[in-house]
This record gives sequence, C-alpha cells and structure tokens, in this order.
Amino acid sequence: MFRSSSSRRSAPSGPDGYRAYVVGDIHGRLDLLEDLLAKIHADLQHRPVEKALLVFVGDLIDRGPASAQVVERLRTYKRPGVRTVFLLGNHEEVLLRILNGDFSLITKWRWFGGSECLQSYGIEPGSFVNLNDEQALGVVRTAIPKEHAKFLESFVDSCRFGDYLFVHAGIRPGVELEQQSQNDLRWIREHFLLDSRDHGFVVVHGHTISDEVELLPNRIGIDTGAYRTGVLTALVIEGSDQWLIDTR
Repeated sequence: MFRSSSSRRSAPSGPDGYRAYVVGDIHGRLDLLEDLLAKIHADLQHRPVEKALLVFVGDLIDRGPASAQVVERLRTYKRPGVRTVFLLGNHEEVLLRILNGDFSLITKWRWFGGSECLQSYGIEPGSFVNLNDEQALGVVRTAIPKEHAKFLESFVDSCRFGDYLFVHAGIRPGVELEQQSQNDLRWIREHFLLDSRDHGFVVVHGHTISDEVELLPNRIGIDTGAYRTGVLTALVIEGSDQWLIDTR
C-alpha cells in the first residue's frame, strides 16, 4: 500500500498527498501514549494535511503498567482524516500464540513483561503459583477480552509507504520483501541491524531500544525504550521531509 510511483531517489520520499506518523514501541505506557497523541493532534492542527496515516510499529503491550488500557485506547481510536495501521510485534505474537493454546509460552511471557500485562487486566502474578499449565492458560484466556484478542489478530506485518517500509523488528537483508518470514519481521536483530546495504527502501522499525532515534541511510530505529525511559517517539514523514515528535 502507499507505494511510490517512481524508483528510489537519493532522498527517500513518502507518497504524494500523505503524511505518516510512525509511533515506536509503547509497552503499556498509556500516559506516554496520551501525551504523544496530544502532540500529534496539535501537529495536525498546526499543519493540516488531507490524508494522514498513524502507524504503530507493534509491542503495544507488556512491561509497562497499562497494557489493557493501551489496547482499549487504540482499539477505539478514531479521528477524522486519520487512518490507523497496526503492526504486530513479537510481544503481541506471543500473547496470541498463548491464547491459541500454546501454554508452554506462559512462563517465559510472564518473565519478559506478561506479568505486568496480566496485572493491567486484573490478574495478580501470585495467582499462578499453584496452577498447572492448562489452568494457567484458562486464567489468561478469561482475563483477555475477546474484543482485545480480535483487535490484535487484525494487525499486519508491514506497511509500504513510498520509499519507506514500516515493520516491527526489521527484515532479512538480501531477501525479497514478498519472501520475508514473519519471524524475521517480528524478531530479527543483529543480521538486520548490522547490515549497511541499501534494501531498496528505508526500513522504519522498533523492537530494538536505542537512546536516540537511529537515523541511518537504510533504516530508522524509533524504539526509544518508552517503558523505562519515559520517551515515546513518533517519526513523521511527508514527501521528502522527516521530523520527530516525542514525549520529552
């Protein structure tokens, strides 16, 4: 979607007539999400545009204190003139795999942020102490509202925007976009992060935390570690222009 009609130029560009706001990993920080949305709305009011795309690169949940509230806020988000796109992060993938019956992941998930997620849905971590795996799965399934699970299931793996590609984690260098695996799009790190080749588009991604936004010729990393730093960042793209909005 939103493909550029021309070949890759020296300066990457979004499609004519569109502006994209690409938001990094939220990880259960409703307070930062509300702050950033207010700033994005102010930017839209100050610089109106006919067609705006609001993209979330995944990992809405886990680690922070308000996963349930973040999901509900974005599930019900509507603003005239703004189209939303949600990409599936590795944390959403794990939760969906659990909800689909893979109870072997519950212990690992709770260790890397699932406990905080469950607390936001009203489940205390101590309630799992005497449960077997199948009982624990029942608790998770009961805690997560069906409309939240359905919302997460609607997420996509990538979004092409002119000379940009939006994904959660990255891509496998040297592999055509149509041949990319879901595992790489949601989980890849070093093989992508350490590769400096031109992919044919600029990859905008989250998943790997950096102190500042990583603006490189072939990729832009926008995960500024919101859940632990208090900095949630959005990259804005319009034509050949780029600018940043964050919660500092």
